[in-house]
Amino acid sequence: MRKKSFVLATDLDGTLVGDSGALQKLQFYYKQLALDVGVIYITGRHLASASTLMAEENLPPPDILITDVGTAIYTSHNLIEDQVWTNKVQKSWYPQKINQIAHKFPPLKRQVLPNDKRISFTVYENVEVVNEFKKTLYEENIPHKFIFSSNRDVDILPPNSGKGEALVYALHNYFDKDVQVLVAGDSGNDLDMLSRGYPSVIVGNAQSELIDMNDHPLLYRASQHFAGGIHEAWLHFFK
Repeated sequence: MRKKSFVLATDLDGTLVGDSGALQKLQFYYKQLALDVGVIYITGRHLASASTLMAEENLPPPDILITDVGTAIYTSHNLIEDQVWTNKVQKSWYPQKINQIAHKFPPLKRQVLPNDKRISFTVYENVEVVNEFKKTLYEENIPHKFIFSSNRDVDILPPNSGKGEALVYALHNYFDKDVQVLVAGDSGNDLDMLSRGYPSVIVGNAQSELIDMNDHPLLYRASQHFAGGIHEAWLHFFK
């Protein structure tokens, strides 16, 4: 267990990352705190891509890195994969069947990924195709979780995965039960983790799909963008 009093669990692109000035201000603020704040990065990127971004943005190493929209969890600064989680989410997962169905929808452009922990597509201004694809997967009774975000990205995940499930698992297995958490996101693939009842922030630059998200007592809608929105929410919940 990590002996942390607080944890920031945040998406990367469009949330923590996007405004270098706001990010530096947030990092300086945390350095001045007399608190031991843990960090969980929760991203749609795969491991190599997330590692590149962390290096480019000079982000502090996380306590936990959750990648591929919650289908993989890496622990420690050495980024060791949690095989218990991996084995759990791979049950009832049939990527080949999903790809066979996707071939029937040419506007779906499959993203090139290093593995099949998730199946992801890019589609441009064609919600009708997205809805038909989603309908077909359900009609074929293929276990999965379907996420459409940023009016462009389609992620098909194992049914027991996702950013919210991965976050709950990480907090339960790697942190004390009384740790205080702030969850931060900006797009539809963050909705799962923003809906878990933890103190959460939708940053001011969020994608339109989060505007209609149902409020809960601990959901804060920031006016500041990117890391500035996280800073704003941290002061709201914990100052």
